[in-house]
Amino acid sequence: MFMILMGTVVIAGIVGYLSEKSGFTHNGYLQSIIICVGGAFLFYFVRVMFGIGFSSPGMNAIVSSIGALVIVPFHWRR
Repeated sequence: MFMILMGTVVIAGIVGYLSEKSGFTHNGYLQSIIICVGGAFLFYFVRVMFGIGFSSPGMNAIVSSIGALVIVPFHWRR
């Protein structure tokens, strides 16, 4: 279980970096990585507690990171 958590953090960091590098977001590298890691942690713990998610932990990390990147910046923009 600990290795899945660490892999989730690594995948979320990579997704955050690639989203900034590709121009998908314009938050800054560190901010995008923090948003992705936070979303991945949240989704990981939801999966542990309730069993909601996809079959592979890697797919959960990717989907939750992209979802956090879409929700958080648009929520705070006016």
